[in-house]
Amino acid sequence: MKRMELLRRLARDNGKKMILLVMDGIGGLPGPDGKTELEAARTPNLDALAEKSELGLLDMVDPGITPGSGPGHLSLFGYDPLEFSIGRGILEAMGVGALVGPGDVCARGNFCTRSEDDIILDRRAGRIATEKSALVVEKLAAAIREIDGVKVTFYPGKEHRFVVVFSGAGLTEQVADADPQQEGAPMRWADSLGPDGERMAAVANAFIRKVSEVLKGDAPANGCLLRGFSSAPDLPLMGDLYRMRPVAVATYPMYRGLAKLVGMDVVDAGETLDQLFDTVGRLWNDYDYFYVHVKYTDSRGEDGDFDGKRKVVETVDALLPKLLALSPGVLVVTGDHSTPSVMSAHSWHPVPFLLSSPFVRSGDSAAFSERECRIGSGGRMEARKLLGLMLAHAGRLEKYGA
Repeated sequence: MKRMELLRRLARDNGKKMILLVMDGIGGLPGPDGKTELEAARTPNLDALAEKSELGLLDMVDPGITPGSGPGHLSLFGYDPLEFSIGRGILEAMGVGALVGPGDVCARGNFCTRSEDDIILDRRAGRIATEKSALVVEKLAAAIREIDGVKVTFYPGKEHRFVVVFSGAGLTEQVADADPQQEGAPMRWADSLGPDGERMAAVANAFIRKVSEVLKGDAPANGCLLRGFSSAPDLPLMGDLYRMRPVAVATYPMYRGLAKLVGMDVVDAGETLDQLFDTVGRLWNDYDYFYVHVKYTDSRGEDGDFDGKRKVVETVDALLPKLLALSPGVLVVTGDHSTPSVMSAHSWHPVPFLLSSPFVRSGDSAAFSERECRIGSGGRMEARKLLGLMLAHAGRLEKYGA
């Protein structure tokens, strides 16, 4: 029997409420002073909570495997990321409210800055403002409606991101990313991952060239990269599996999209961290599982901004009392992967987690940090098992067997 099926059989609704606070990319590595961002941050609220909680480390996929945000979140929601695979394109598409029909293929787009000889100078076009990015999308949508008989639909996203949906016959998601994944490198064009992906790869490359033609002479966004070619998957829904009412409190499209795909309600969470945390209180009586997503720990880590990531952690710590005041049955603080600012990228390092409930074995931790989590009573476990642990601490699982 698979773990998901076991949890489905044991799950019961007792009304106890659970919060999963995801500080995206929270895991780090020591900086110049020998401390990680989490260790360098002043976090009196998290540290006080750690003294009364179980701490540990999560392997999001498998030791040594660097996870994307999709697999990392699937694990946190109880899905085996090696069994259930979701492309980044469909996550972004769902998050921005894109219409995706049968056979359509979505991709996440990054506006970028490229040289005339196809060297990628900035993969994010300076993280241009969302408002400016939307104007670029509007310009492209007016100029590009079809590529080789395939309908093209644009949707704006946050900052440098956008979504494109390709609609036409003979398209599949079997296409590698058109993105060199580093700056100062030549463009990496879309490539088929099998004979069925050749048409989609050709369309994608023609699309990228057309975008560069339309944006020629513009700055900083004068080209694009495409990642996460994907179609809509069929997933079992969290509410049906675990007999709970889940809601996503998130602002970025990709995470809202993932939440929709697993059956969460998605609400307007505002734009600021204050609004994000206030939304949980506003909806407290309507749901019993709250997924709360903080993006900027990851963004600052990817930018190599150690102090910026530390400051985001401190901001979240200052807002934590808003969640504690609700007295949830279970509160977990963790991330979907590690993003050490010294690497400016996702990494394979296990992710720290904190679990608070009335039934923890506490007393062996003095702070919330990678080092404390390494020796905490929660141990080191597969991230996909975390939700079952949350359900157990909330009293939402029946006994297994006689």
